[in-house]
Amino acid sequence: MERRTIGAAALEVGAIGLGCMPMSWGYTESQRSGEASLRAVHTALDRGCSLLDTADMYGPFTNELLVGRVLRERRAEAFVSTKCGLLVGVPPHPQSPGRERHIVANGRPGYVKRACDASLRRLQTDHIDLYQLHRADPEVPIEETWGAMADLVAAGKVRSLGLCAVGARAARRVRAPRTAPAGRRTGAGPLPRTHDGTLAQLERIQQVFPVSSVQAELSVWSPEALEALLPWCESRGVGFLAAMPLGNGFLTGTLTPGQGFEPEDLRARHPRFTAEMMAANQPVVAGLRRVGARHGATPGQVALAWVLAQGRHVVPVPGTKKERWAAQNAKAAGLRLTDEDLAEIASLPPARQSW
Repeated sequence: MERRTIGAAALEVGAIGLGCMPMSWGYTESQRSGEASLRAVHTALDRGCSLLDTADMYGPFTNELLVGRVLRERRAEAFVSTKCGLLVGVPPHPQSPGRERHIVANGRPGYVKRACDASLRRLQTDHIDLYQLHRADPEVPIEETWGAMADLVAAGKVRSLGLCAVGARAARRVRAPRTAPAGRRTGAGPLPRTHDGTLAQLERIQQVFPVSSVQAELSVWSPEALEALLPWCESRGVGFLAAMPLGNGFLTGTLTPGQGFEPEDLRARHPRFTAEMMAANQPVVAGLRRVGARHGATPGQVALAWVLAQGRHVVPVPGTKKERWAAQNAKAAGLRLTDEDLAEIASLPPARQSW
């Protein structure tokens, strides 16, 4: 598989990564299987998807434990990315359907260092390749949190640092629209400024210790990062990890409007996954399917190839818990979209939403 670099240190990873979250968190709990998830991780590594993206909050903790079982055998082949900064509380009555987990930020330096040591133990490794701040703690200056993370680099426990972007949902509701860079987005009309908060954080922490990567949502139906966040990374040699490049599964064309989701599935409360919005956004999938037909590719592979085409420093991190999809996603690294393909995708109607 093609290799791409992350950050000034030029850390190399496969062009497509593996998001491990669905194996333990967020999607169709009834379909989770530890053994099936392990096969998915091994399949991804076999095909060159070296970046394994996890976090201590996924589970919580169980996702890192699962990844650690693979790393015990194949550490040299993997680029390990995990995250700190969020604590998860499970409410009483765990059998209650649709129960909400309480999530809070903790950026205190002492906690960050303890969290890293705990992640190292669960991952069964002596170092983390990329340690990301999941969210900034509003009660702790982000410079203090980032400084503690930089200390972990000095101690040899971490090789590089990354920041996860502030969620864009609220910004989609309130930001005034502005024009996006020409030729870099899908659909017609302006894009909202959704990442101003993250850009402000990046400018602050860059003064403390170099940022190697930024992780944010980027896909055919969520291209907001193209306006300002991706150019910021490009201009500074910072890697960009594209989260949710398959639109939470929608862009694969395997979901049916009105199919329903399990209570703990994040899509059960996602405004784009109502039956009405899923039906309204089918033209986006149809367009990807048309492009894929010219290449013998699936809509999901076209969606991943589109993300890859946004820049040499961009690494999509599709999440899955199944071996079949891990293998299919990896094949997208060999798909080269033509100018005609990209123009057709750019002409697709923008995704409808009910934010």
